[in-house]
Amino acid sequence: MSGRIPQSFIDDLLDRLDIVDIVDSRVKLKRTGKNYAACCPFHDEKTPSFTVSQDKQFYYCFGCGASGNALGFVMDYDRTSFREAIEGLAKMAGVNIPQETEKSTAAQAAERRRKQIYQALDQASVFFQTQLRRHPARGEAANYLRKRGLSAEVVKDFNLGLAPPGWDGLLKALAEKNNGLTSEQIFKLAEDAGLAIENPESKRRYDRFRHRIMFPIQDIRGRVIGFGGRMLEENSGKKQPKYLNSPETPVFYKGKELYGLWAAKQKHSQVQRLLVVEGYMDVVALAQFGIHYGVATLGTACGEDHLKLAFKHTSEVVFCFDGDRAGRSAARRALENSLPVMTDGRAVKFLFLPEGEDPDTLVRQIGAERFSDLIDRAVPLEDFLFDSAAEGLNINSMEGMAHMSKRAAPLINKLPSGVYRELMFSLLAKRTDLSLDTIRDLTELPPEPAPVVSPAPAQPANNEYAEQPRSAAYLPQHTKAPNPSYGPAAKRAPKPLAETHKSLFKLTPEKRLSALLLQHPDLAKQDINWRNFSVDSPDIARFRDIFDLLQQRPHYSINRVLGYWRATRGAQETEDLASLVAEDMLASAGSRLEYDVQGEFKDCLNQVNKRLTEYRRQADLKRLQAATIGELSKEERKQLIEQILANKHQNDAPAPDENSGQ
Repeated sequence: MSGRIPQSFIDDLLDRLDIVDIVDSRVKLKRTGKNYAACCPFHDEKTPSFTVSQDKQFYYCFGCGASGNALGFVMDYDRTSFREAIEGLAKMAGVNIPQETEKSTAAQAAERRRKQIYQALDQASVFFQTQLRRHPARGEAANYLRKRGLSAEVVKDFNLGLAPPGWDGLLKALAEKNNGLTSEQIFKLAEDAGLAIENPESKRRYDRFRHRIMFPIQDIRGRVIGFGGRMLEENSGKKQPKYLNSPETPVFYKGKELYGLWAAKQKHSQVQRLLVVEGYMDVVALAQFGIHYGVATLGTACGEDHLKLAFKHTSEVVFCFDGDRAGRSAARRALENSLPVMTDGRAVKFLFLPEGEDPDTLVRQIGAERFSDLIDRAVPLEDFLFDSAAEGLNINSMEGMAHMSKRAAPLINKLPSGVYRELMFSLLAKRTDLSLDTIRDLTELPPEPAPVVSPAPAQPANNEYAEQPRSAAYLPQHTKAPNPSYGPAAKRAPKPLAETHKSLFKLTPEKRLSALLLQHPDLAKQDINWRNFSVDSPDIARFRDIFDLLQQRPHYSINRVLGYWRATRGAQETEDLASLVAEDMLASAGSRLEYDVQGEFKDCLNQVNKRLTEYRRQADLKRLQAATIGELSKEERKQLIEQILANKHQNDAPAPDENSGQ
């Protein structure tokens, strides 16, 4: 590929990806409060000082100062060029890099549409929550929620709402919130977001969700991406589904999302286990009883993508099924889907409830403690696999053992290579009193080859996308020149921690303005008198550039600003910008003091204005002093005298206390 990658595509790509997934695939992360931690891959250390913020989509190291977004991490860790990093991330996200101007325009339009859809979904969620508190029909909904035993706190935690009776309540509300759009544009936006429908015969347009309790579905970043609607019991006589889910949209893929995962992560700094249940109400009811790790698939069976998502946030998944025939059949499907992702260190279990019971009803009968005991005693994957393979067979007979081996071995063969897989084959051999070689012969499975260390992947000889390696001069400061193989960046010596912290608290107001602006983009909505800010200073120029960018693109986060900087300013300037944000984050973390962001920003502006005013005064004084009296006008001579007197007054004033912070 040749030509410049459109900025809109880079923005959309970074928005699709989660930095935690990208870093964790290269450096194993551990949840620590709101963030994730690991030993820094860019310098040698024994105690983790490398932190990844999922909220800010940003990483930084307390030890060596490494910092940046997902794109910067891939470039530095994998030792790749900008374009190669974009290509790798695009492949991971399953999208193609646009090659033509028309596609660039299309990518920009798609990115804008995704943003509009997220906004419409958020507005819909607020609307539903408001209707639950204020609509005349709220009593019916409130009675239903009370009947199900839900507290106001749980209702608020899950942002439950009410889609009121009627045909177009939400469409009208969206029209009020987006009064710059026509009625046709409002409907198309609501339709794209899965919120509205048009009858193909009558052409009548109406809300998709009506007279239902609403369950907002949030992605792992907390954004509303869809809804589930539960019909109110008093309305159940009509021929409508009991539960209605959002269709798939540009932001919602039901086969890749788990309802309740966001809520679970808010309650646990580290999620020990996830309990996969059938429906929204099961998740909410379990939370009501203090079990804050329930999740549900969205109208589909739990597939491999669901499990990959779950295992990014926990090491144990427990499936909860009805104990009847249908439940055990669903459990077998879940078993088969689990096998390809069962790498060492992960656990899958199966909990079978009494026939006719679900988590919602059972937890109310027996209480949270006994229900938690049931979860603890859930059947491990290995036991359920062997029990399923032996179902209907007499395993005391040779024929039964042979059939069991033929059923179980292909399933075990789906497990990824590792200790767990080999232990499962050994367990099968013990259960059937057969040798491992015999089991492999019976199932026609080839023996496991000896592990071979693969050489580093060779670069394609004719790669039209390849760029020349960056020279050492253009590499980030904390890396060395690349070597031929892929792998972590070269180690670097960390700064002494005391020295690092000492420098953090000396961030100049000019730099602090840029750091605050990047962390809180809403600050760019303020009006600033730029008269003083025309001074030729790199820090002030950078602040103005960031401010202008955020005014033009108010939806930008740190992640997107760094992506833009990397594409337009190059590696070194991006590195400097990321370091600036990291320094400010570290200073804030080190001080452990809460501060008013708006007040801090204004205070920094005032300090900079005072400095620049003084700078201009001194510059004027030097200019006037350099001129002869005859060259000065009467006004300039008066100004010169005032400047000299002002200087004398400042020199006579007592020096400020070093500890006063002045």
